[in-house]
Amino acid sequence: MIDSSVYKAGYRAIDSAQMYDNEKQTGTAINAFLASDANTEGLTREDIHFTTKLARNSAYDRARKSITMSAKKSGLGYIDLFLLHSPYGGKEARLDSWRAVEDAIEAGEVKTGGVSNYGVKHLKELMASKPRILPAVNQIEVHPFNTRTEITSFCQEHDIVVEAYAPLVRALRMKHPTIVSFAEKYSCTPAQLLVRWSLQHGYVPLPKSVTKERIVANAEIGGFEIGSEDMRQMDGLDEYLVTDWDPVDAD
Repeated sequence: MIDSSVYKAGYRAIDSAQMYDNEKQTGTAINAFLASDANTEGLTREDIHFTTKLARNSAYDRARKSITMSAKKSGLGYIDLFLLHSPYGGKEARLDSWRAVEDAIEAGEVKTGGVSNYGVKHLKELMASKPRILPAVNQIEVHPFNTRTEITSFCQEHDIVVEAYAPLVRALRMKHPTIVSFAEKYSCTPAQLLVRWSLQHGYVPLPKSVTKERIVANAEIGGFEIGSEDMRQMDGLDEYLVTDWDPVDAD
């Protein structure tokens, strides 16, 4: 269930995936909120940005049917952003799956297409295939302890939005001396500092929490800006820390 405090805190984007097996529950929760008395702002479906992802790259027909099933499961009428969850499966499966995304966009099931966990070589491969629609987003793990500069720079040079998942490093570095020191300097929490770092790099951070207070606090990052020298220091914390999986070099 998505607590109404999420929307009251200003969140409008909800991230889902076939692999998480939560598309139906997420869509049901969104529709329930929109129809409830808790929706005091009168939000509509168009105000919510729903993302989901293809579990496995495959032959065209299978991928296309899978996208249609996701749209139906969500019960939201359409998917705002559909991503290929990883580059696994090989070149042919990647390109066939992307063609399925393009056709789903043309059919109105999906508004925008993108990829996730794609390295530079995968992005170049897709662009070289002369697609009808280029990926608008690459959702990857990015934070000061894994800056992935090569990938993020390539994306920004080609107008591909970087969505940063695990921007809070899954709480593994909240007590790092530099993070603690800067959080004190800017009178914010370590999580707010990390979210702010992502925003100042031009990324779209996807902070995750199960605590209502932290969900609200993670959105309250408009009252300060990290100085340029401090940003450079945070960039220098890079240790290629992977907190989940790392398919960016997959064949």
